[in-house]
Amino acid sequence: MTGIFKDLRTAAHNRVAYMRTVREIESMPLNTAIDLDIYPPDARKIARKAVYGR
Repeated sequence: MTGIFKDLRTAAHNRVAYMRTVREIESMPLNTAIDLDIYPPDARKIARKAVYGR
């Protein structure tokens, strides 16, 4: 039973990290995004790969 709660907690932490990463990428100044070779509309794809590894 403890494993279920651990899995749920891990999923919740990952979701928070994902949403925080998306928000940070989307709010990044365009000059900074260009310097880092990041396309802001791809924020969700970038965050998914960073947090979940997919």
